[in-house]
Amino acid sequence: MPIDIPDVVIDRLPLYYRLLERLEAEGRSVVSSQELGTELGVTPAQIRKDLSYFGRFGKQGRGYSVHRLADELRQILGLDTRWRVTVVGIGRLGRAIASYPGFEGQGFDIIALYDASPSLVGTEIEGRTVRDVSSLREDLEREPVDIGIVAVPGEVAQEVVDTLVNAGVQAILNYTPNRVQVRTDVELKHINPVLFLQSMTYHLKRQRDER
Repeated sequence: MPIDIPDVVIDRLPLYYRLLERLEAEGRSVVSSQELGTELGVTPAQIRKDLSYFGRFGKQGRGYSVHRLADELRQILGLDTRWRVTVVGIGRLGRAIASYPGFEGQGFDIIALYDASPSLVGTEIEGRTVRDVSSLREDLEREPVDIGIVAVPGEVAQEVVDTLVNAGVQAILNYTPNRVQVRTDVELKHINPVLFLQSMTYHLKRQRDER
């Protein structure tokens, strides 16, 4: 029976991987859980516990092989595979996502862009022509993708997500302010920068009140 790994552990793995990539680029061969924890603000015990869900990677007193652990996490996270991505909604945010150069190097290929605005359909962004969102379902049946990034107005978010899911997309990254619903077999992440900012201002207010 598969081990039920907490989502919070999964969410930390990319942080470990990104740090290991940097250490590898710097020529480091070995790193301790103490060093990883200091860099990431996580206790060494938590790092060891997180990694123990996936096997034994280090030796007591010797630390972790940077190359081996980075390679293991690359496979665990599926970053040794190319993932096909489509972006729906090419406003300011969608355009920024579509133009971001960091996706390709991490295994994410943005293959198609969609919008409903006549002023955007037919234009090009980074060599990709923006398609009419009305053809989304038909295009996905012909050219399947793995991940859908949704950056449309909130009022049409659920409709777009339903189209993606019904066309077989298994993972959705929702950048709209609206919460959307998907089947339990579809991976869904909500990203709302305003909510993160509001949680930060809570801490800022407490600090000012204490002063």
